[in-house]
Amino acid sequence: MNDEAQLSRCDIAIIGGGVVGSSVAYFAKQIAPDAQICVVEPDPTYEFASTLRASGGCRVQFSCPENIDMSLFSIRFIREFALHMSLPDRPAEVDWVEGGYLFIVAPEHIKLLEANVRVQRTHGCDVNLLSPAELKKKFPSINADDLGGGAYTPRDGWCDPNGLLWGFRRKAQSLGVVYVKDRVVGANITTNAVTALHLERGGRLAASQVVNAAGAWAGEVAQLMGMNLPIAPLRRFEHYFTAGSPMERLPYVKDLARMAFRSEGTGFSGGVVDGDVARGFNFDVDHDYFERVVWPAVAHRFPPLEAAKCHRTWAGLYEQCELDGNPVIGRWNGRLQNLYTVAGFSGHGMMHAPAAGRAIAELIAHGRYATLDLSRLGYERVERNEPYRESGIV
Repeated sequence: MNDEAQLSRCDIAIIGGGVVGSSVAYFAKQIAPDAQICVVEPDPTYEFASTLRASGGCRVQFSCPENIDMSLFSIRFIREFALHMSLPDRPAEVDWVEGGYLFIVAPEHIKLLEANVRVQRTHGCDVNLLSPAELKKKFPSINADDLGGGAYTPRDGWCDPNGLLWGFRRKAQSLGVVYVKDRVVGANITTNAVTALHLERGGRLAASQVVNAAGAWAGEVAQLMGMNLPIAPLRRFEHYFTAGSPMERLPYVKDLARMAFRSEGTGFSGGVVDGDVARGFNFDVDHDYFERVVWPAVAHRFPPLEAAKCHRTWAGLYEQCELDGNPVIGRWNGRLQNLYTVAGFSGHGMMHAPAAGRAIAELIAHGRYATLDLSRLGYERVERNEPYRESGIV
């Protein structure tokens, strides 16, 4: 059945065909190969999808055990992506670069960094704590005068988000998943279940299980079913820039002020996220943002970037979870028990897509998590207004 086929009923309806939704579809087919799965995606070009506007970073540097474990599985899966996801006539290349991650903090935050590293190491992560002197030795261009230290994870890296998304989608389609170009605009619900989805083109899709994987649009989709999901679109900019003076290649460098950038070709890719920007589906580019906000931050930390030149800026959306910055993953146990949410990754969706997709597929097929227990990321914490936050990591 091709992409334009219109189904009237399926076993699993997935709202959103980006990297997370396509991961759910792939893993659901792996676990339940006979299930009829339909993915509803309004834009098969993915022009405004968050994944294709992302930097592709993948790291284990988190403090919540669930995020660390999702990263460990996902990074391993992404490293081996071509092996598992290639088709006979189409290789699934994601151009994995094991460039490492470097998280740097001021002296007053070094104890927090050390505590997070201890948690990461208990989960088997390869993490090196570096003093300011060790940072300077390893990265000669860094200004470490005002730093307390850094955590370096050499096995982390980045990949091609476009290759990852399309690799998942093509593999899912090859297994029989149907992608429908349409938009969900309403739903039929009973006291405890979603029975059907209303589509913009006038169709109606009945489903036994429904998955909200709509990314930055997940909050709006949830409202259609009476669910209050605190997920909103947060605009962020990505910049490609080059140094004015020769300097070494860098890992993915992050700090607590949300500066994040890495080497890319002969230059660098990244920026500084403004977490206070007005929420909304805004893709307008502020062409002064680099000079006003990003350049001072990167030039202070790496003086050879004093004469940095920005060549390109583009805007994308984080699906920001306003409760605590962590994703909402799980079933709506308190109300519509066949409605599953996997959204609100707040910038970590691409890197956690393999693990999150597998988790939702397990929950649908078995009624429980079979590998990683993601219960603490469930919707119950939203209902109780009990944030579950990362400690000192964004």
